[in-house]
Amino acid sequence: MKGLNIIDLILDAGPVAKFVLLILFIFSVVSWAIIFFKGLQYRRLRRASEQFLDSFWTARTLSEVFRGLKDRPQAPVAEVFRQGYGELIRIRRSTPKPKAPEELSLWVESVLTRLERALDKAVSLELSRLEEGLSFLATTGNATPFIGLFGTVWGIMGAFHNIGAVGSASLATVAPGIAEALIATAFGLAAAIPAVVAFNLFMSQMARFETDIRAFVRDLLNLVERDLIQEGIGEE
Repeated sequence: MKGLNIIDLILDAGPVAKFVLLILFIFSVVSWAIIFFKGLQYRRLRRASEQFLDSFWTARTLSEVFRGLKDRPQAPVAEVFRQGYGELIRIRRSTPKPKAPEELSLWVESVLTRLERALDKAVSLELSRLEEGLSFLATTGNATPFIGLFGTVWGIMGAFHNIGAVGSASLATVAPGIAEALIATAFGLAAAIPAVVAFNLFMSQMARFETDIRAFVRDLLNLVERDLIQEGIGEE
């Protein structure tokens, strides 16, 4: 019994079916490229984030952490700190220190509010960078089954057309159209399934990144608040 030959099925397909298969092939190739790239990227960023957090909690001052950033791989949490620390320096330079004890709480609150806005902006930017490419995976998972379905419908239409033209419903008459239909369906699913699985996996990793980053932001704000209070008290 002769085995199934995918290449022959593709070559024997009509021009519309070949065009559909070409589109599905492009979707599949780009999706796999994104899956490979994002997998390596997330793995590298996770390791870099862990290294940064280790150095952050062992450092004595925030300035020491900032100076050490240039020697460490880029990580989302490190970039958030970089933006936040730079904004903190600008805020400190533009905001006069309290001259009276009763002004301390207002000064601290003012600094923390401006810093929190800058950190939120930095977090949003980093999350947007992490999400780059994932929308294509979602599009692939949603669109390619319907593109394959179009090829399926077209192949079945071709089979019925052959039946009408020949006047016979023999296997030889309907087989080419049915073959086009089935291979389009198969290619659509082959493109969609890996994209959907990878998208869900990457979104779960995105959630972990976001949780870690926002937890770090809270810790950073607490440390800055403590330092500001101590500084304000020391000025008395």
